[in-house]
Amino acid sequence: MSDVPNRPKVVLTHWVHNEVIQLLSETCTVVANTTREALSRDEICRRSRDADGLMVFMPDSIDKTFLDSCPQLKVIAGALRGYDNFDVESCSDRQIWFTIVPDLLAAPTAELTIGLLIGLARRLLEGDALIRHGKFPGWRPILYGKGLTNKTLGVVGMGKLGRSLAERLQGFQMHLLYADPVPLSAELEKMWQIEAAPLAELLESSDYVVLMVPLQPDTFHLINRERIACMKPGSILINPCRGSVVDEKAVADALASGHLAGYAADVFEMEDWTRCDRPSSIEPRLLQNQNQTFFTPHLGSAVEEIRFEIAMEAAMNLLQALRGDIPRGAVNQINK
Repeated sequence: MSDVPNRPKVVLTHWVHNEVIQLLSETCTVVANTTREALSRDEICRRSRDADGLMVFMPDSIDKTFLDSCPQLKVIAGALRGYDNFDVESCSDRQIWFTIVPDLLAAPTAELTIGLLIGLARRLLEGDALIRHGKFPGWRPILYGKGLTNKTLGVVGMGKLGRSLAERLQGFQMHLLYADPVPLSAELEKMWQIEAAPLAELLESSDYVVLMVPLQPDTFHLINRERIACMKPGSILINPCRGSVVDEKAVADALASGHLAGYAADVFEMEDWTRCDRPSSIEPRLLQNQNQTFFTPHLGSAVEEIRFEIAMEAAMNLLQALRGDIPRGAVNQINK
């Protein structure tokens, strides 16, 4: 869209639905990414040099250098929930709002988590490969997996993601544990038939461990060699939250030794841009291990209608900030 005087310029780094662009175009000059491909950092910087607003997504990363190249920015709206890849403190220093969409990702992420859990425990990928390679055994089962009934599942982290998972696990007839510094109310524990436990006890007791924590200094490599050694032999680890919550090399070693029976993930250490030592790829041994692992390409919120709602809410945050209001999804404070 061509520039119109006195209209704020908004840059969208990734593809969004046309309805989102139309909403923003009513009052803004919109520079949209109309492709399904990610823009390079240099291209985003070029488009954003004179921008007033920016909508960002999980593959993006914003740091001081980027902000210094975009002096007119007033708001960065994340179409996301976890924002560890973005320097929010530097945004605050420059009087730039940073907003997120906190409430729409929990349900689809919990659904995917259950899919990862069942897919790995019941060896669904192996079964699919067996059929495709013409080795269908007929009625005779040959891939024996782990069931869920009467097993213990531990949830590490009981924020929105953990709660959404616990709610959806009802009916699986599992013994549920959780570890979190802030306990659930007695009413929720009773409703979801879930018990609080120290992390060490949860790891020792659980057949399945699901990680639902944000990436922070105290959760970096929360699951490391020492904690994996404390896990129940033959247990399965599921990571749908952040890659660097897990030490992938330690997981690969535990799978090779047989201490862990499986590892499923929707996130990987290589994605965490704020780490100066982040690896350039997924631990190769995990990728080579096709019988004990199950990986998805960050599908947690990849549901058509959910992505639409997320982008629309991010757009509303942009518009609120550009009007001079405090945006609903702000995670920082600025002095304006």
